[in-house]
Amino acid sequence: MKIREIAELLKAEVPVCKDKIDEEVYSACAADMMSDVLAYVKDQAVLITGLCNPQVVRTAEMMDIRCILLVRDKKPDSVILDLAREKGIVILCSPHRMYIACGLLYKAGLSGGEHCV
Repeated sequence: MKIREIAELLKAEVPVCKDKIDEEVYSACAADMMSDVLAYVKDQAVLITGLCNPQVVRTAEMMDIRCILLVRDKKPDSVILDLAREKGIVILCSPHRMYIACGLLYKAGLSGGEHCV
């Protein structure tokens, strides 16, 4: 699924790396604990989280995550946006709660991957 499709489906803003929204992601992982994300398989995924701090971007970089979807109308500050821009990671900001965002993406065909926590 293209990141653009995720943004449209979840009515998400794209505050950084708009030039990368036509990239594909193949699975999703939803977590607020970055230790759970570290247990996830690296496979060009989207991370769905309500956690809004620089550690999310650093974790995403380590795990080859191409897109971070912040739920519950979380708005990243300039530190997060600058770090995501530097690492080439798209940030999406959706008004949906995590449960709804996951359900909509699953219904649209995005898998949970092999080892998603």
